[in-house]
Amino acid sequence: MANHHEKIEKNITLMAILTVVAISFGALVEITPLMFQKDTTEPVKGMRALTALEMEGRDIYIREGCNNCHSQMIRPFRAEVERYGHYSVAGESVWDHPFLWGSKRTGPDLARVGQRYSDDWHYAHLMDPRSVVPQSNMPSFKWLDEAVLDGEIIGKKFEVFNTLTKGKTHKDDAGNYIPLYSAEDIAGAKAAVEGKTEMQALIAYLQQLGTHLK
Repeated sequence: MANHHEKIEKNITLMAILTVVAISFGALVEITPLMFQKDTTEPVKGMRALTALEMEGRDIYIREGCNNCHSQMIRPFRAEVERYGHYSVAGESVWDHPFLWGSKRTGPDLARVGQRYSDDWHYAHLMDPRSVVPQSNMPSFKWLDEAVLDGEIIGKKFEVFNTLTKGKTHKDDAGNYIPLYSAEDIAGAKAAVEGKTEMQALIAYLQQLGTHLK
């Protein structure tokens, strides 16, 4: 019996092209519908924008590589929900650029860590992780308590996020999208962070994680 697939299987170029076509078609079928669902394109009810200090903390979180060891994505499995809290939903991340979902958990997931511990606990943990978690292998981040923010570019960051989130924010009564940050927010951003330490900023960012989903 003739093998109708023989021409494809013996032609590596044709095989590669058809493989790419098949994967692309499958991806379009899976991903395209999500681009038109409100659950994946609009923020969850009550979600607020990061404050200036939290925004600086987020950048420090990325700079120090925290997202390399801590994920921010709780999967909808019983074991994860019981340990970390409600599973993550897309509407919590529509303003994130870049996304910080992560995939590696050298340390625990932080998607719902906000308000679980006091500021003092986070301070002690970042200064000397093993003072509060004896089995931790996380390094100390003592230098964050000495580095002081000047707030020179935080206003620019707000403007960039306004551009990136255009059409993905809450709407006013007329149905128009409200900018993530107002002119007043941008004007007062520098004063809100100037003189604060990087440690304070990082703790502020951690304390709001996962607190927007009601």
